[in-house]
Amino acid sequence: MKKVIDRRRKYWNQMELGWWERAYIFEILRGFGITGGVFLRNLGRWMTGRKGAITSYYPEETRPDYARHNRGKHVLTQREDGRPQCVACNLCATVCPARVIEIEAGFDPDDPDHPKFPVSFSIDYARCIFCGFCVEACPEDAIRMVPDTPGLPFSERAEYVWLRKEELLNWAPARDPAKPYPPRPAASPAAPAGPAAAPGQPEGKP
Repeated sequence: MKKVIDRRRKYWNQMELGWWERAYIFEILRGFGITGGVFLRNLGRWMTGRKGAITSYYPEETRPDYARHNRGKHVLTQREDGRPQCVACNLCATVCPARVIEIEAGFDPDDPDHPKFPVSFSIDYARCIFCGFCVEACPEDAIRMVPDTPGLPFSERAEYVWLRKEELLNWAPARDPAKPYPPRPAASPAAPAGPAAAPGQPEGKP
């Protein structure tokens, strides 16, 4: 009889199962014990009014142990004049693993300190995984994520899945970016027109 050789790759940290693990039934019973213990412990806390695994009706109710740095709804920060701090560099859209950010860039030649701005800024919340990469990649502190997630369950799906620039700017206004820009300069007044030339006389000569 030909001997069968096991040619599967062996790893240095490969765990060897003992007879206890190979029997399976003991591990299954141990899993049932862990799950049942957690269930009974939370049930006891709920019946005695203590904190446990209880459903909270968010946002009307908030758990006291709500994470302070939870990654929730997005916010676009503003400049002093209310314009978006974003320079439409598309770094957030590039680094996003779910490809949920869409930006349309515009150019303002009258604003030399901040000539590029987002004409539109949209986030698809149906696919967003709330990883926070967009916040980490932004070089302008133009996008943030707050712990709360208010206003997400809309009645219309079209309103729910996309958050537009207007809502991202105004639902929780933030005008304290870490890299402030000066306000957009006011438009210079038009130069007064000179006296009209007499009939038959070339312009610019008395």
